[in-house]
Amino acid sequence: METVRLILLIAHILGFSALIGGLLAQVGPGDKKVTGVMRDGVGTAFLAGLLLVGVLEGMDGVEVDHAKVAVKLVIGLILLVLVMANLRKEKIPNGLWAGLLVLSVAEVCVAVLWSSAHSVS
Repeated sequence: METVRLILLIAHILGFSALIGGLLAQVGPGDKKVTGVMRDGVGTAFLAGLLLVGVLEGMDGVEVDHAKVAVKLVIGLILLVLVMANLRKEKIPNGLWAGLLVLSVAEVCVAVLWSSAHSVS
């Protein structure tokens, strides 16, 4: 199970890397749009995250923080819906692009900062 957990964790991280990379590639003047890389990234991150929680629930001695999972699920679902709803549009408003970027970074911050594994005792 540990190997499956690590594979899913890597897929989850790579998915968010693709989403954030697709957003950051459009920094600066010019039209913004939702790209296939962003679609694939958010889909991979969302699905891998769901599967990761399932694997963690099945492991002995692992306690899942359901509040953290709920927050990440809501943010991830909002990102997924916004990306999919705007995929076929030729351009998106700068505010939507900025919102996607802020939500993506917030998702990463929740993952890293809401974790006892990263605290110093």
